[in-house]
Amino acid sequence: MTDTAQASAWNDSAQVQGTTEFFEAKDINAYYGQSWIVQGVSLKVRRGEVLALLGRNGAGKTSTLRSIAQIGEPELHSGEIWLDGAALHTMESHEAAVAGVGLVPEDRRIIPGLTVHENLELAQIVEPKGWPIELLYERFPRLAERRKQEATTMSGGEQQMLAVARAMARDVKLLLLDEPYEGLAPVIVQEIERIVREIKEAGITTIIVEQNAVAALKLADRAAILDTGQIVYDGSAQEVLDNVELREKYLAI
Repeated sequence: MTDTAQASAWNDSAQVQGTTEFFEAKDINAYYGQSWIVQGVSLKVRRGEVLALLGRNGAGKTSTLRSIAQIGEPELHSGEIWLDGAALHTMESHEAAVAGVGLVPEDRRIIPGLTVHENLELAQIVEPKGWPIELLYERFPRLAERRKQEATTMSGGEQQMLAVARAMARDVKLLLLDEPYEGLAPVIVQEIERIVREIKEAGITTIIVEQNAVAALKLADRAAILDTGQIVYDGSAQEVLDNVELREKYLAI
């Protein structure tokens, strides 16, 4: 597929946004050793939606994302995870990635010793490919300016942009963002927000975990709140923004 055709395909995907349930987790239970971390979590996300997965520290948010991506820890003991008809719960992490799961972890995991461009090229060694690298540079102009720079020498915000761009370099169907604003200056947070909005406009289904709940809710269509490993709320993002009692009870904001 040419770069132009690939970009067109991403734009066309926005036309089906919200038309069908695209991702579903059914009663997933995951453990670190004997510790029951994810306790019967069920989630549904429609195609093209942004879901804010919220909760206090230790509520199980990151563990839920890692379970979806089949990272291995925590270990998924039961439940089903479906993405566009693919049974993620039967896969290894690399198979889930090929099926369309793109996880941007909190620690970013930028590959040392490689330039920005080499990090992006490495993401596209194995098919299927996502956004062409030149399109990524259009969407992430800071990365274009630093394409020859060793990636780990960039600022934290720039590394976060690279982590997101690297995920989009794959044919991602479900983007999982774990604390994308953590430790970033406000001006960089605004840049990341702009990028997430563009990803949403392209019709990419996204689950975002973020301690800055208000910022995540303003981007999201829907919200789910975790408390001690269990879903205690699943509904509209706007309702959480409007419901002071709900926020104070589960999010302490």
